[in-house]
Amino acid sequence: MTTAFYTHSDCLNHQTPTGHPEQVGRLQSVTEALQGFDALDRRDAPLAPDRLIGLCHPQSYIDRIAAAEPQQGCIALDEDTFMSPGSLQAARRAVGGACAAVDAVMTGEVANAFVACRPPGHHAERETPMGFCLFGNIAIAAKHAIMAHGLTRVVIVDFDVHHGNGTQELLWTEDKVLFFSSHQSPLWPGTGTESERGKFDQIVNLPLAPQTGSLEMRNTYVRQVFPMIEAYKPELILISAGFDAHRADPLAQLEWEVDDYTWITEHLCDLASRHCAGRVVSTLEGGYDLTALAASAAAHVQVLMEKGA
Repeated sequence: MTTAFYTHSDCLNHQTPTGHPEQVGRLQSVTEALQGFDALDRRDAPLAPDRLIGLCHPQSYIDRIAAAEPQQGCIALDEDTFMSPGSLQAARRAVGGACAAVDAVMTGEVANAFVACRPPGHHAERETPMGFCLFGNIAIAAKHAIMAHGLTRVVIVDFDVHHGNGTQELLWTEDKVLFFSSHQSPLWPGTGTESERGKFDQIVNLPLAPQTGSLEMRNTYVRQVFPMIEAYKPELILISAGFDAHRADPLAQLEWEVDDYTWITEHLCDLASRHCAGRVVSTLEGGYDLTALAASAAAHVQVLMEKGA
């Protein structure tokens, strides 16, 4: 068994304005950090058709995003979210990579997978692009796991520093997914309170105060997240892997270290090993200090490879 690594050069064609934190250099930094990982099963992320994207977004929204793509330059969909020529293709790769990774893991082709595509996805709501995101990559992957593979207990763990508001909205009424989001609060987008629980009490928000470091973060996961996953006995674990809770990140004020990403990945992989034959699919979300992003993503993938061997 091995770890699959999904990415695609199309994701470098999604351009943002100069100085924008969600830049091409993010993906370049991650792929460069993984260059020496010779045992990775490297795969091209396929293009997601409307049918897959439509698991979470209506066709009218897909059409609106497609029509918004400019022929040159960048256009703003909101104050943070931009499109350029190639953005739609990149966004389709991000969805397609996540769903292909689910297929590869569920059919036993690989032990686990990491999907490094952009734009990220966990802020995109049903009919609203936001927070650098166009489509809800991880939520679509969860729906695909349910529809294509008949799963009834999927876990999503989102450790990005920002609340996964899009994933929450897209899965608000989905009783086959247990969604965890740990995130700094207060912080954009301002959602993610403990009272937001979903239609079936299947959403668990874990707000963390600014300057929260390793000890408090680890205690939160040990007390609240890992026991719930253990009791849930998931058939698949999905990870929204944002690395912007690192102390060096410019967009937030948590104090995580690279070792924290190793620690949390080890625990999630061990839970997957006990309950779902090690099946884990991780997708890249945030992380805006390029050095910290590269080191954290490399640590994350190193654990996936060790656990998947």
